[in-house]
Amino acid sequence: MEYNALKTEQINEKSLHIDEMDTLSMVKLINEEDKKVALAVEEAAEALAEAIDRTAARLKDGGRLFYVGAGTSGRLGVLDASECPPTYGTPYEMVQGLIAGGKEAAFRAAEGAEDNAEAMVAQLKEQGFCSKDVCVAISASGSAPCVHGSLEYARSLGALAISVQCNKNSTAIPLSDVAIVAEVGPEVINGSTRMKAGTATKLILNTLSTGVMVRLGRVKGNSMVYMRPTNKKLMDRAVRMVMNQTGKDYDTCKAAIEKADGDINTAVASLA
Repeated sequence: MEYNALKTEQINEKSLHIDEMDTLSMVKLINEEDKKVALAVEEAAEALAEAIDRTAARLKDGGRLFYVGAGTSGRLGVLDASECPPTYGTPYEMVQGLIAGGKEAAFRAAEGAEDNAEAMVAQLKEQGFCSKDVCVAISASGSAPCVHGSLEYARSLGALAISVQCNKNSTAIPLSDVAIVAEVGPEVINGSTRMKAGTATKLILNTLSTGVMVRLGRVKGNSMVYMRPTNKKLMDRAVRMVMNQTGKDYDTCKAAIEKADGDINTAVASLA
C-alpha cells in the first residue's frame, strides 16, 4: 500500500506553519477546514441511502449490524452502537461496536491491533456473526488490515459488507458491497484522522443508524417514540411526546407513561 497516495496522509499546505500562528488564527484555520466535512459527506449521499435500505432489510429479517474498526474509527462505531438502545429502544445485540484490540482499546490506544485481521474476525465469530448480518467496516484510510479481514469474512458468509472511508482510492472499496466515501482531504495536523476524517465518520454513522431506525419504524414523525425515559430529562421529553400525540395535559400523560412502565407507545394507546 502506497500510504503517501492517500489524501488523509498528505500534507495540508494551509497549516504548514500552524505552530507559528496566534491562537485565534489557528482556531479559524481548523474551523475553515472543518467546513469542508459536510460537503464531503454530501458526496456520499447515494451510497449512504443504499446502505440504509439494505441494512434495514437485513435487520427486519432478524439480522444485526456490526461496526468494526481500529482507533478513532473503532471508537466512533462503539459510540454509535451504544446510543441505539437508549435512543430507539433496540435490543443491545441488534447494533454492536467492535474495536481492534478489544474493549480496553476503546479507552486506551492499542494502535498495533489495526494490523491484526485475524483478531478482528475472531471478535465477529465470538458474536456469532452470520449471513443475515451487516458488517460496517470503518477506516479513514481504507487500508486497515483489520477492516479488510472483516469485509472479506462478511462476504464469505453472504453477509452485507459496507465500508466507510475518507479516500477515493481506498483498498477497502473493492471488498465492499456498498462503499461510503467522504474524501475530506489532508488534515490540519498531518495524518491526524481523528479530526476531519473522524468528524466525517461521525456524520456518516449518525445518518446510517438514524436512517435505519426510521426505516424500522422506531421513529414516529420525528420523535424517538421507543426511547426509555430513564431520567428526569427523558421523562419530560416522553411526556411532551405523548402530549403532542394525544392532546392531553402534562400530568395525565406522565401518569399514563408511569402506568405503562415507561413505554411511550403504550401510553399513547391508553389515552386514545
